[in-house]
Amino acid sequence: MTSGPGGVKVAILGGDAREVFLAGYLAKAGFSVRVVGLFAQEENITSYQDPAEGLRGVQVVILPVPGINERGEVYSAFLERPLLLSKDILAILPAGTPLFVGVARPLLKKMAEQLGLQLIELLNLDEVAILNSIPSAEGAIQIAMEKLPVTIHGSRSFVLGFGRTGVTLARALTALGALTTVAARNPAQRARALEMNCAVCSFQELPGLAGQAEVIFNTVPAFVLDERLLKKVSKEALIIDLASSPGGTDFEAARRLGINAILAPGLPGRVAPKTAGKILAHVIPRLIAEKLAL
Repeated sequence: MTSGPGGVKVAILGGDAREVFLAGYLAKAGFSVRVVGLFAQEENITSYQDPAEGLRGVQVVILPVPGINERGEVYSAFLERPLLLSKDILAILPAGTPLFVGVARPLLKKMAEQLGLQLIELLNLDEVAILNSIPSAEGAIQIAMEKLPVTIHGSRSFVLGFGRTGVTLARALTALGALTTVAARNPAQRARALEMNCAVCSFQELPGLAGQAEVIFNTVPAFVLDERLLKKVSKEALIIDLASSPGGTDFEAARRLGINAILAPGLPGRVAPKTAGKILAHVIPRLIAEKLAL
């Protein structure tokens, strides 16, 4: 058993302003922090150029919220050349090492499983995802305010999906006076949306209503806004897709149809990086303590 954070070496690979804040918070809390591809300079923070050197001897690894792509490239907002993470590099870590990431794509899941690493997807945790939905919703509404020729107040706003982000977004839109319609598959979710004073529909009913929308916010990580549905949408409507890339919209069909469709994942890191970093800093130290039995 390690006695407190002072005995724990943590490596943070890549990232953006969220991870800069997180690195500083962990360092101030007493963790020994190594960063690779991240410009964070404080006491208890050491910078490395080589991921392998950065990982050698650490007990915890933190990857950025977007994780790595299928080419093994780590999301690194501050680097011109991508940071690569391979199975050989991860093999430096002992089996059982906690590996934190926002969202794990298949390549990372496969490598972690093969090497016996503890993969923790932060955005699957309610305490992270619910808090993260606040800057996501605010950022989406900010885009709508900038792009729409009408106010949010009185706008016919559609929210597709009623998970953690959808709930927060629908509540915020309704509070601003939008005429909010929630499309959800689950009858219980539709009941909750009705309780929040939103109109509701199922996805089967959505084609008959989509033409009314002035703005559509998609939160569903599946292909829901296909060409068939987009043909029902007004050319003057705005689509803001918050789902992880590649989103849930046929963007090529939207372009052909003359509909302005914007893919906008990862809004917390773009519109409120300090808040997003605070959310990570609020949760990760406790999870480290649990995983390492501090």
